[in-house]
Order: sequence, then C-alpha cells, then structure tokens
Amino acid sequence: MAIAKPKIISPPNSANEINVNSNGFAEEFRVARFAQFGYPIFLLVLLVILIIGDPGRIDREIRWVRVVTGVMIAFITIMSAVSAMRLVKGLLEGSAFSSPGQLLAIGSVVWLTSVIAFALWYWHIDAGGPAARAAGREQYPDSFRFPEQVHAPGEDRSWYPQFIDYFALSFNTSTAFSPADVSPIRHWAKLMMILEAAISLTLVALVVARAVNVL
Repeated sequence: MAIAKPKIISPPNSANEINVNSNGFAEEFRVARFAQFGYPIFLLVLLVILIIGDPGRIDREIRWVRVVTGVMIAFITIMSAVSAMRLVKGLLEGSAFSSPGQLLAIGSVVWLTSVIAFALWYWHIDAGGPAARAAGREQYPDSFRFPEQVHAPGEDRSWYPQFIDYFALSFNTSTAFSPADVSPIRHWAKLMMILEAAISLTLVALVVARAVNVL
C-alpha cells in the first residue's frame, strides 16, 4: 500500500504570491482613470479662472485669485501624493510593468509632478506670495535667500524671485537632495525641503531598482 507523502505548503506571504491575480500572473500596474481625464480637466478649469482674474503676470493683490491659486496647488499636491503612494505600493507589492520604459515613464511623471507641486508652494508662500514680492512689501519675511538678493552698495535692488527661480530650487532639491545656491531661512521652508528630498529619494531608489530588476 502506497504511503501518502505530506503536502508542502509555502508560506502565504512568500514573494511569488504577492499581488497575483486569479490566473496566477502578477497584476499589471494601471494609472487611475481620474488621473487620466478628470485631473487635467480640473486643472484646465482652474487655470482659465486664474487667467480671467489676472490676465497679466500674477502680481495683482486680489484675494480670490490667491485663494483659487491655493486650491489649485493643494489639489495638485494631493494628486501627486496619491500617485506617488500608488506607485510605491505597486512597486512593493510586485505589480507587473510591461517594460522598464513604462515603469520609468510613470516614475518620471510622478517625480516631475512632485517637483512642480513643491515649486508652486514655495512660489505661493514665500515672502507673502507673488503679488507681495512684486510690490516690494517688506512686512512679509523672506523664507529663502537667493544669490541675487545679496546686493553690494549701490546695486539695483528691484530683483525678486519668480516661479522659474522656485522651480529651479525644487528641481535641485529633488536631484541633489540638498539646497544648491538657495538657502532656506525659515523653519517651514527647511521642513518642506527635507520632505521633498525624502520623497524624491524614495521614488528614485524604488523605481530604478525595479527597472533594473525588470531588465
């Protein structure tokens, strides 16, 4: 009489069983439908409102324009955070990507959106906002010290940072993981730069490691 052999059962949390569908294949990572359609439409509507409210440079002190700008930036930030968390979750749970190129493309979009979101917050909050900076109001303290703000006696003092300056600051923070030529001098600015560097480091490390593994 044959003796039945004991059946070996692999542990339920083994790596080859993570994020597997009913057919036994890893589930493919998909971009949320709202991020494809609803997100761009919402941003377009807010952008049209801002252009109507301030058709020139955004340097007019209109309260509702500043409120709408803050809402737009907050929405971009929330969408960026959700996208980053979904991507990190997918990477940790073993979601399938069709190619390293697809993974790098998705990771690059998430990373760039994060850079833009932080740049918008720096631009929106520093020294009272773009309107206060353009008007040269000194009652709002600077949160960042740019090289152009260090003047020698007799030099022109009319320069003030614009969005491209904050975008460069955010880009350098996300790539070098530290400030380059701009120094944060307020606590909120330092904490936001630490958070941005930490998010960027996590995304880059996980995306590059997974892309190499897919090859």
